[in-house]
Amino acid sequence: MNIVVLAGGISTEREISIVSGTQVCKALRQKGHRAILLDVFCGDERIDKTGEEAFPESYDVDEAAAWARSFDERLAELKKRKAFFGPNVLELCRSADAVFMALHGSNGEDGKIQAAFDLLAIPYTGSDYLGSAIAMDKDITKQLFRENGVPTPVGIVLHKGDEIAAPSENGVGLPCVVKPDCGGSSVGVSIAYDEEDYYKAVELGFSYENTLIVEQYIKGREFSCGVVDGEAYPVIEIAPKEGFYDYTNKYKAGATVETCPADLPQALTEKIQQACVRAYHALRLNSYCRVDLMMDADQNIYCLEANTLPGMTPTSLLPQEAAALGIDFPTLCEHLIEVSLRDHDQNRIR
Repeated sequence: MNIVVLAGGISTEREISIVSGTQVCKALRQKGHRAILLDVFCGDERIDKTGEEAFPESYDVDEAAAWARSFDERLAELKKRKAFFGPNVLELCRSADAVFMALHGSNGEDGKIQAAFDLLAIPYTGSDYLGSAIAMDKDITKQLFRENGVPTPVGIVLHKGDEIAAPSENGVGLPCVVKPDCGGSSVGVSIAYDEEDYYKAVELGFSYENTLIVEQYIKGREFSCGVVDGEAYPVIEIAPKEGFYDYTNKYKAGATVETCPADLPQALTEKIQQACVRAYHALRLNSYCRVDLMMDADQNIYCLEANTLPGMTPTSLLPQEAAALGIDFPTLCEHLIEVSLRDHDQNRIR
């Protein structure tokens, strides 16, 4: 297959996306596919061809990643242009048999690009525009979780400019977690243990977005579980050596102990997996996602959110879960394409 691996963009997770895209592109080439890596926002003006010629048999993935990173210092300037898609991006995506979405964060994971691709009949991996948009919004996510019997922490929404009630009066109390409504990779997330922490956390959160979620802090063990084609993968436990699972602990080598399958009784494993599948359906997702959860000392499960385009390096959480099933990284990447293309074909038929 001729495949565009779409990465980069302008979100706070740009660099992580390029890392994911690089690894996916290499993996797909190992499987014999003619995959190319493309920055969705910056494009690649060096590619002046479409069709078969745009997908060469010999290709340097690392060079393509370096080209994408060469725009990092110019992003502020480039954002002034009116168009989001970079040079040749749409033309190359339309020439491909499939687009592997290695994007993370806003303008990538929020359904906007998916909607554009749907209108242009461009096949892509992951959930459609509606499920992507729903899952990106943590407020809507929590509402749908509650309405569909998916356990989730108590939470409220804060809007920039509104009066901010004290923790003792907002219905959540302390300690609590403050996080941007549509952010990812734990950027701008804080745990507040006292009132001073709380107002600092709110100030930090509003520096990223105009809408925040404040939810009860669940002290306990943290887990994640992928759902692929409606079926739960093995549960993985995430145990940061210091602090919580923030941006640093997610991406700094050795900062977190990840155990897969998680050391849990079978009944508890199944309880977590069932909650993740319910979350997947509650958010109208298809193809695949990864659900993040907490479990307190009484073994109560709380679903936090679903990631519709989870990290995709060989050591990322979803690939680790696949490895526990005997599925290697290149095979997983190929499988996600197969599942996604089938789902999108079915949606078009309806």
